Amino acid sequence: MGKKGVLLVNLGTPDSPSTADVRKYLAEFLMDGRVIDVPYPLRALLVRGIIVPFRGPKSAKTYRAIWSDKGSPLMHYSVRSAELLKERLGDEYHVELAMRYQSPSIQSALDKLKSAKVDSIQVIPLFPQYASATTGSIHDKVMEIVSTWQTIPSISFLNSFYDDEGMVKNFAENGKKYQPETFDHILFSFHGLPQRHLRKGDDSKQHCLKVDKCCETITENNKFCYSAQCYRTAQLIATELGIPKEKYTITFQSRLGRDPWAQPYTSEVIEHLAEHGAKNILVFCPAFVADCLETIFEIAEEYQEEFVEAGGEKIQLVESLNDHPMWIDTLERLVKTPIN
Repeated sequence: MGKKGVLLVNLGTPDSPSTADVRKYLAEFLMDGRVIDVPYPLRALLVRGIIVPFRGPKSAKTYRAIWSDKGSPLMHYSVRSAELLKERLGDEYHVELAMRYQSPSIQSALDKLKSAKVDSIQVIPLFPQYASATTGSIHDKVMEIVSTWQTIPSISFLNSFYDDEGMVKNFAENGKKYQPETFDHILFSFHGLPQRHLRKGDDSKQHCLKVDKCCETITENNKFCYSAQCYRTAQLIATELGIPKEKYTITFQSRLGRDPWAQPYTSEVIEHLAEHGAKNILVFCPAFVADCLETIFEIAEEYQEEFVEAGGEKIQLVESLNDHPMWIDTLERLVKTPIN
């Protein structure tokens, strides 16, 4: 019998913080039709003609601010998690790590699993909540590649783990040491998504942004909705920590472009809280299992500066799961639990 293959996939990161490498990364990322879902000619014009040339130097400067001798935090913690999972699973499994964009590629990771003649491949996107632009894109890419194989082993795809008990407890554990009850307010800030993505994911066409408080409870109509899954993750962490509903807000960050995105926006909520007397805010980012640009820089640096300018004092970021032993426990359980 061959080994069981496990493919962990995170978003990706530039190979270096140089402007050239950052532009290369942004081009591959933003040219994905599931990320910017407009016709190819318009997408190419926007990405290659406007966004990458102008955003590249600014993004490179930001990456340099978080880069270390270990590389980008997202890559470091992704590699570390894969290594620890390999140790945990033992010889029965063959674990590979890939990035959806840049290196190591999904193609190279699947080639290694194919060469190892694994009996099966379990694809685990490292995103707790499902979105077409993240998990959906990973599934797409894997299927595109294996469709060219003459012999295809059994392949399973993890859709999401937004309500996983271990993941929830891990984020709660990370937050406990900051004593959440001592903060004026708590934010659960998730990566944003255009509202049109949310609408396109509503097969009923009767629920998303049409029903009052459409995301606050998981139903048959929104069980695959990114926003609804974000709300559920936040609610579970808040319950685990005993945070009352009036003490926290669920927000969305990292907007790109002028189209409306999932709301409320983190930047606007932070400004509002400061203007109404909040001096210290605790921020969880449960869409990210590894600290990255969006947590270390966007929350802890950019939003911190905006908060102070609006009259606040301190934003405390709760670190992501990174290489925490509880996160490795969760990954092991996700691998060993059959996907329904």
